[in-house]
Amino acid sequence: MTTTAETIGTMATGHCRWEADAHLRASRLETLLGDPYDPANPHGLGALFAADARSTPPADTEDLLTGTGLGAEFVPVEYGGRLTRADLLARVLRPVFRRDVALGFGYGITSLFATGAVWAAGTPEQRRSTADLLLGGGRATILHHELAHSNAILRHEFTAETVPDGYRLGGRKDVIINAARADAQVVYARTDPARGPRSHSVLLLDGARQESPSVRHLPRVTTPGMRGALFSGLEFTDYTVPGDARVGSGGEGVALALRTFQVNRSLICGVVTAAADTVLHSAVRAATTGRSGPVARRWHKPLTGVFADLLACDSMATVALRALSLLPDRAHVLAAAVKYVVPDLLRENLEELATVLGARGYEHDSPEYGALGKLVRDLPVAGLGHAGTASCQAVIVPHLHGLAERSWFRDEEPPPELFRQGAELPVLDYRLLGIAGGGDFMTASLVGSAGRLAASRGLGGQITALAELAEGFVTELRALGEECRRLPGYGATALADPAVCVLSDRYSLIVAAASVLGVWEGQDGSDPFLADPAWVVLALSRLGERLGIPVPELPDGCLAQVLDELVHRYRTGRGCDLDGITLAR
Repeated sequence: MTTTAETIGTMATGHCRWEADAHLRASRLETLLGDPYDPANPHGLGALFAADARSTPPADTEDLLTGTGLGAEFVPVEYGGRLTRADLLARVLRPVFRRDVALGFGYGITSLFATGAVWAAGTPEQRRSTADLLLGGGRATILHHELAHSNAILRHEFTAETVPDGYRLGGRKDVIINAARADAQVVYARTDPARGPRSHSVLLLDGARQESPSVRHLPRVTTPGMRGALFSGLEFTDYTVPGDARVGSGGEGVALALRTFQVNRSLICGVVTAAADTVLHSAVRAATTGRSGPVARRWHKPLTGVFADLLACDSMATVALRALSLLPDRAHVLAAAVKYVVPDLLRENLEELATVLGARGYEHDSPEYGALGKLVRDLPVAGLGHAGTASCQAVIVPHLHGLAERSWFRDEEPPPELFRQGAELPVLDYRLLGIAGGGDFMTASLVGSAGRLAASRGLGGQITALAELAEGFVTELRALGEECRRLPGYGATALADPAVCVLSDRYSLIVAAASVLGVWEGQDGSDPFLADPAWVVLALSRLGERLGIPVPELPDGCLAQVLDELVHRYRTGRGCDLDGITLAR
């Protein structure tokens, strides 16, 4: 195994290789998983849908992922793993999520969500033992406290009472992913009965050594979605935990959750777009199969609109994931905005694609068309429902007053590397992640983009429409600032006011527009479609309509240009995200 010193030396000289290596690993995994539509493929959609119908994990595919050493993707390169940057991790995981969200969560990504606290605040011994566990094919799971409105996955919590030898753990949770087969458990336990930021601590438990009457494994819980994932419960009764099991300092649990969950939020959004990509491919198949001519006009708007939205979702998630490396002390609110917007866009997209697919989209045994019905069931269980939205509001709303007062139209733009594919970025270091500090670089980016486009407003065509759209979002930011300056200075109580929560919706859509413009400006011309403004105009028009701002008419040829690219990607077997990876066929 590579030593830490050797790894750090490689980091110093190998930044330019990270992106290429991640692309190669993603392509290799895509090839190993094979043609998703081949009925004889044991890792194809037919086999995965059948496992879902049986409510069992797809054993053959899990074995394949074990053989690829996927667990190394969740271990920082410093400790012998492959985790260099969060945006590159998302790229590697997309082939898995493109086929099955439940597989992506149940097999692996939950281990990263659990161990984030260890990478952020663990002792060297905790970090090394956790790395060895994941590198050896083990799993970790997370038992976290409730951050906002609850659903079954968030409900209940654990308490840990200080005793001479450590802690006495008690409590239960009924719905924990991989509770019965995790080798390590990261528990966010209440250590102070008083409410407040120091109420919880984090404990790292060895799940393989819980042969104790104080630990009870509860029965498996069936869920309406992600049926192939294994959810069950755990109950601790006066279970003694050694003092060296604590991660970080006492009372640091809430802070660790806020710091590490920004990785989780952004990463979820970066990978589930791949699952929606599969549904979009199904819809294009439905609209083109059996036709010798062009796609029927009635399908132009939903197909192109969803394609533009997926590119917008990918832009937003990718920018947030890159910010975790480049601006780790300032990405907190951005990550919450991403998790706020992307799930809503995806849900709306699935509804639009349902109009194209019709009843075929809910044929659960159809590899060609059944991905729609499965994803509709899976998304809420994956945390992309009401509870996730509420937790993001809890992050965004209290900061709107301060951002409006001190940041908007004052801050400097972020470094251009944030938006430029192929740019060298620092390694993701969980220890550097901060909580809502350093202003608002995304609104600064929006203002900068609009300023650069202003000179194009008289040229006509797509570039003029783009300039008008950018200015429209800046005007909305000014109006939002006036309202946010009237909010309390740090108003957590404002979350009870629906009118105030709407402000977070408006803010998050503005951030989405800034991401799209930034990614477009960061293009180097190697992909002519992404460098062209057509998809940006369509994406911003749809965001503007959701926001209720004036939106110019789409220029002639805009929809046709986006549709041509979509059909071309479908026929040549390429993904519908920014990477446009070649898919297994």
